[in-house]
Amino acid sequence: MSTEELERRYRRLLAVYPWEHRRTYEEEMIGVLLADARPGQRRPAAGDALNLIGAGLRARLRVNARGFTEPAWADAAAVTGVLVALVLLAAAGKGLFDQVVPDPSLPPPLRPVGPDLVDWIRVAGWAGVCFAALVGLRRVAAGLAWVAVAAWAVLVAPGVADQPAYVVQTLPQFALAVVAAVALSVPAPPRRAVAVLGVRRLAALVLASLVVLTILELNRLTAVAYDATGWYASYVLYDLEARSRLVLWAYVAGLAAAAVAIVAALATLARQVRRRIPVMLAPVAALALVIEKGLAGWRESSFYLGRIPLVPAQWAVLVLVPAVTFLAGALLVRRREETLRMLALGRDADRERPAS
Repeated sequence: MSTEELERRYRRLLAVYPWEHRRTYEEEMIGVLLADARPGQRRPAAGDALNLIGAGLRARLRVNARGFTEPAWADAAAVTGVLVALVLLAAAGKGLFDQVVPDPSLPPPLRPVGPDLVDWIRVAGWAGVCFAALVGLRRVAAGLAWVAVAAWAVLVAPGVADQPAYVVQTLPQFALAVVAAVALSVPAPPRRAVAVLGVRRLAALVLASLVVLTILELNRLTAVAYDATGWYASYVLYDLEARSRLVLWAYVAGLAAAAVAIVAALATLARQVRRRIPVMLAPVAALALVIEKGLAGWRESSFYLGRIPLVPAQWAVLVLVPAVTFLAGALLVRRREETLRMLALGRDADRERPAS
């Protein structure tokens, strides 16, 4: 009885291993473990348990790492790298234009003094990333993206002591830069993003980005000027503002059309690719959600009470949530595709089975 109980507990520990490993080696491992057991032993020794768990986790890590070498991940990474670089280029271009053409609704004391060298470098850098990625210079594109990541670490990260709220506010954009750098670092054939997207989808993504940028700038430049008397009419929807309801809904329609164009361009990709693109972007969305919802009280308190540093647990959440989100998404994709593969094998077996 003790041998059966010990075997059952060893099998529970071996469940840490990937099923491919268990299918081939489980019975052999059980035999060795039971042969080395002491007479009357009912539980695995602590050292054996730790060794089995550690080896099983390492085996799972190797299997999962091999999964990321699939062509579908390389194609998704190529598309994601270009897509994120376009988004960051649009954001950098908007920031530069905001400095060059001040908001006329702001009183002169609050208007920006003009762009600095960093504003120009951001635009030039992300434009270089997009150009290099599209013409097939993947390593150049990845190198420029990693330079942008390093620049954030040098220019922004030191402000965590004096301006923690500002640093946290820039984390989603920093996460996008990391995603672009990692995605462009994945080995892929030259101009793979163009080959996967096609000219029409790529043009749709570029035009949609330009439409969004144009609408946001038009909204900013035509915003209702502040009146000291407090009497002025305007229609507001989130950050959009216009003197006319018709103009406001025109802005909304333009943004909606751009969003539909982007979704349609990505939704018509191959299934294996379009499943993986959201997984690569999900960490940024999760980080933004944590900042927006989980740290809302901290941000408001920092605004009214001044600098309030984050505790280590909060920094740990900001670091771990994106990583866990990506790993969970990758696991879901793998489980989904494995299920579909097994269903397909079952259907093929049913077709080949002779009729009785």
